[in-house]
Amino acid sequence: MKDKIFGVLQRVGRSFMLPIALLPVAGLFLGIGGSFTNVTMLTSYNLLGIMGPGTVIYAILTVMMAAGEIVFANLPIIFAMGVAIGMARQEKAVAALAGVIGYFIMHTVIGALISITGTYTQETLLSANETGLMEATKKGIEYIPIIANQLLPSGSITSTVGITSLQMGVFGGIIVGLGVAALHNRFYKIELPPVLSFFGGTRFVPIITAVVFLFVGGLMFFIWPFIQNGIYALGGLVMASGYFGTFIYGVIERALIPFGLHHVFYLPFWQTGLGGTMTVDGVVIEGAQNIFFAQLASPNVTHFSVEATRFMAGKFPFMIFGLPGAALAMYKCAKTNRQKEVGGLLISAALTAMITGITEPLEFTFLFVAPFLYVIHSFLAGLSFMLMHILNVGVGMTFSGGLIDLTLFGILQGNAKTNWVYVVVVGVAYFFVYYFLFKFLIKKFNLKTPGREDDDEETKLYTRTDVEAKKNKGLNEKSAQETSDPVSAQIISGLGGKNNIIDLDSCATRLRVTVADGKKIDEKILKVSGAIGVIKKGNGIQIIYGPTVTVIKSKLSEYLDSSESDLVTNIPSLDNPEEISKDESENDKKSEIKTPESLEIFTSPIDGEIASITETPDDAFSQKMVGDGIVIFPTGNKIYAPCDANIEVLFPTKHALGLTSLNGTEILIHIGIDTVKLEGKGFTEFIKQGDKVKKGDLLMQLDLDFISKNAPSTAIPVVFTNLSDNQKVTILKSGTVKANEEAFAIKSR
Repeated sequence: MKDKIFGVLQRVGRSFMLPIALLPVAGLFLGIGGSFTNVTMLTSYNLLGIMGPGTVIYAILTVMMAAGEIVFANLPIIFAMGVAIGMARQEKAVAALAGVIGYFIMHTVIGALISITGTYTQETLLSANETGLMEATKKGIEYIPIIANQLLPSGSITSTVGITSLQMGVFGGIIVGLGVAALHNRFYKIELPPVLSFFGGTRFVPIITAVVFLFVGGLMFFIWPFIQNGIYALGGLVMASGYFGTFIYGVIERALIPFGLHHVFYLPFWQTGLGGTMTVDGVVIEGAQNIFFAQLASPNVTHFSVEATRFMAGKFPFMIFGLPGAALAMYKCAKTNRQKEVGGLLISAALTAMITGITEPLEFTFLFVAPFLYVIHSFLAGLSFMLMHILNVGVGMTFSGGLIDLTLFGILQGNAKTNWVYVVVVGVAYFFVYYFLFKFLIKKFNLKTPGREDDDEETKLYTRTDVEAKKNKGLNEKSAQETSDPVSAQIISGLGGKNNIIDLDSCATRLRVTVADGKKIDEKILKVSGAIGVIKKGNGIQIIYGPTVTVIKSKLSEYLDSSESDLVTNIPSLDNPEEISKDESENDKKSEIKTPESLEIFTSPIDGEIASITETPDDAFSQKMVGDGIVIFPTGNKIYAPCDANIEVLFPTKHALGLTSLNGTEILIHIGIDTVKLEGKGFTEFIKQGDKVKKGDLLMQLDLDFISKNAPSTAIPVVFTNLSDNQKVTILKSGTVKANEEAFAIKSR
């Protein structure tokens, strides 16, 4: 259970990365635009005449600031989509659409209930009464003041994407994203009854999302105020914890990075009331990062709130200065003959940490070789956060503590507003602490940091992938063994293999595929997979499956992402003769010399009742979409070869096999209807693909009782898939036939 919860939390953390990755760009827009449109700063640097109000540069910068602000203002709906995408297993575009639908419906329901129940905060009640009084005065009528039926704390009601709702912040988006992902992963392959099959598969996800979040919105209206009060209380406790609380925050934030859970930890502090609330220019703002960026865009701020930046500023000293000191220590401790090689790696990693704040190459390198170094690093990180809090450093960030963020949100804002100079003072001290401490420990314990490996080992920096691979060795092989989708395997094979598929989509009834080489398409295999028909237009293929195609497409997309799909054999291109096997060449020659006028007689492959192919209880066969032939309703349980032939195809599910007679006639024996879903149960094969068989050889044995109970029909269509226009199938003996008895033939018309 613990491993399962940990795995879910890891996925949640990774799902946060999509919206979080947007923040640096939005932060740059807001940082540059907000900095250089601030009249106080322009006056300080004598830039009013060059880029002050009324100039083209000022207009461009104002647009940049607005572009950055809109992202931060709508982070909740961005998280709703981003988390849904990140947590969805497949069909992520559908999850994104459902995320938006769920978000709109949830907040619209909350807004409607706010209006219906007369719920207000002190601010919204005052505003409503002021507006009502003004309107009543204009009309010369008496105004009766509104009395709130329910009064919520200040800032509890806000507007999100134009909808009046409760102040849920990014928690609202995360709730929607997680809920939608759960619904999506549960229902995106759902198969509905035939009459409703159009609404199955991915189309069902937005529908069920709309229904579920209608109720979620109602539930949130009643329970969110209690949750919000709890968040505010916890936030107050965090604020009251002072410098020690900041230290603990910094230690935990760094300690969770190896597990990929740091986003789950710091995001509530940055984006919700847990990180504090503040009124900026008359607007109540929740979350440390939101407070900082609201102040950044305000012309009225003289110093950024340290109570907000305490959750961010601590990264700068150890990212810009401390980790490069550790990199230098590892370089100095490397073997002399490897210093040149390792120097390039460490310089690159150190510069990356300094400039962008991306520290993974360095942190995961010493985590991989000596985890206790990472424990020390986490302690020093917590101390850095605490020192920045003590020194009133008010520098915020987008998502990392590199030179880019320090320049934009510290240096350019001026020391009076940020105290950024202390970042450098503490940072220089951190450089030497990391350098001497790491150098001592590496030599003391002979740690195998880069450049100190054994002579037969590669010198490299490590990443999260290496650490996870070390913990989860063999997991990929296990996953591959557990993956199985024979129908998808048939489709891939029929499309010429995984590498031949360029694009995959579906409409109401058709799987639409773009392939690299149209000549590799095998319609026989596609039809056996359940296709009603196949339409080829150059490299564009349309495979008709009917209303269930969305489910087929979802399963196929999922299968294509698995390693098992790499094992599906590709069909060789006719443009490359060297790819064609010797047996195939021989069959082609035999096919070329076949005379249409010849009579070719076949024996019944099984005991049963023989009839025209049109009697098959399946449209694809009865309408001769696959080809002409006969159908046998079996009474026996053994299938024999109807002629001397080569076994060309034996499907993994054993429900069908393809033969080519010595005259080149292609024969498909399909055992039962929709038996592909049995996944091989009820079938025992005595041959394998590529075998040569004689007429009357035993091919398969059936469990007719099992098949009849688990499939729509046990009917066995025997189809000829390459007949010419002047050839027809003739039944030689009607009614009951015995296995190996001459029963049908191909004749010229």
